[in-house]
Amino acid sequence: MSRIQRVLISVTDKTGIVEFARELSALGAEIVSTGGTARMIRDAGIAVRDVSEVTGFPEMLDGRVKTLHPKIAAGMLAIRSRADHMEALAGHGIAPIDMVVVNLYRFEDVAAKAGATLEELTENIDIGGPTMIRAAAKNHQDVAVVVSPRDYGPILAELKANAGQLSLQTKWNLARQAFRTTADYDAAITARLAQVDAPDGPPPRELNLRVPKVMDLRYGENPHQSAALYGKGGKGIAGARQLHGKELSYNNLVDLDAAWQLACEFPSPAAAIIKHTNPCGCAEEETLAEAYRKALECDPVSAYGGVIALNRPVDEETAREMAKTFIEAIAAPDYAPEALAILQAKKNLRLMRVDAAPDRLVVKSISGGYLVQTADEARLDRAKAVVKSQRAPTEEEWRGLEFGWRVAKHVKSNAIVYARAGQTVGVGAGQMSRVDSVKLGAMKAVLPLGGTVVASDAYFPFPDGVEEAVKNGATAFIQPGGSVRDQEVIAAADRLGVAMVFTGVRHFRH
Repeated sequence: MSRIQRVLISVTDKTGIVEFARELSALGAEIVSTGGTARMIRDAGIAVRDVSEVTGFPEMLDGRVKTLHPKIAAGMLAIRSRADHMEALAGHGIAPIDMVVVNLYRFEDVAAKAGATLEELTENIDIGGPTMIRAAAKNHQDVAVVVSPRDYGPILAELKANAGQLSLQTKWNLARQAFRTTADYDAAITARLAQVDAPDGPPPRELNLRVPKVMDLRYGENPHQSAALYGKGGKGIAGARQLHGKELSYNNLVDLDAAWQLACEFPSPAAAIIKHTNPCGCAEEETLAEAYRKALECDPVSAYGGVIALNRPVDEETAREMAKTFIEAIAAPDYAPEALAILQAKKNLRLMRVDAAPDRLVVKSISGGYLVQTADEARLDRAKAVVKSQRAPTEEEWRGLEFGWRVAKHVKSNAIVYARAGQTVGVGAGQMSRVDSVKLGAMKAVLPLGGTVVASDAYFPFPDGVEEAVKNGATAFIQPGGSVRDQEVIAAADRLGVAMVFTGVRHFRH
């Protein structure tokens, strides 16, 4: 081990950097830095040399060129145990660099912005940072590379305990973290730039699953299974902030995601109640409280112990309504202070604040590999839907069909949704035959079925599903069409006097 005598600092995330530099200086290390980092350190009264002073060359091209210089690269890459390397440094008047403290331009923050241009993306691709990190990590036996403010404290503690030296094991651990950092950075750039010309294009040639762990979970779907949550940013359910309640479970997160995706389908205030990934109630209304009440009316028995998502900040009235029953978890964009106080009175209720984040790719694991598909973002355009029956839907039926079609997309196949405008009435999910889903949806209904409409995620293979639903009170149907028996199904609708609309779009959810 050798003492840390010279430290190069160039950071975008300046969290804790002044304190770190002050302690390093107190331990006798010379600080060399760049641009805004150097100014911040100098303004804190800490001695610092500018990189341009070391290289004898000014920063140029709006800061694009700062550290790309032999006097920096050689200072990091020289192997101290090789006499020829050290003689080369001495011959060119280059001092070794013993520690490199670097973190990178926030490319992923820019990439996450809606409408980020190619110019914005490329200007936020760090060049000097990854170069310095990789150089220092390659020469880790002689150079410590620090890429995260989280490591400042432990590093200072070890330096103080060991006369300004770091162990080879510590340097090796830091190097491995450094290589992970540059690999993740390059992967993020590659993935984002692939979307520039084809944002909705086919899945990538290679699937990159380098996603950091957010937290360990107590267990998976069952207590004998281990589990963890991984996330790629601060958005969506994986990036949601828990404001209150018990530790989240694997099943909570799966249900929260299902609820959140459904609630986000609607432009007006909406509430989605999920049980075991399927909606047991969903409604859209003028106020959030009314949307929740109508969602709960659909199946209050199944809603007990369910998970709820709302697409508006929770207000006091809605919180009082939700507090009347047992709920496992709630996801919402925010909570009014009064609403938070009401819900926090329930000790175990998990409250999640969520920032919406569309996922362009959906990934599922299978034995030996992964299945990847683009997200199901298809929306119903009434002008493109085709009325196949002799009778067209009334305006009220159209509103019910449009609502039911949005919900059916989030029900496990085979999916049947009985609905009225803005409210589910009965949900039949996951049955092996479509007519059984029709029967189940009616069986689960608490509200009257007379005058409801029916949304089916895929075509009716036989007239029996339509006949069963009409027997239960349905007056209009929406489905993709595409069965070899479509004409028989349409004929049954005409015979029964109901409306039938084809969308041409299927919404299977497995």
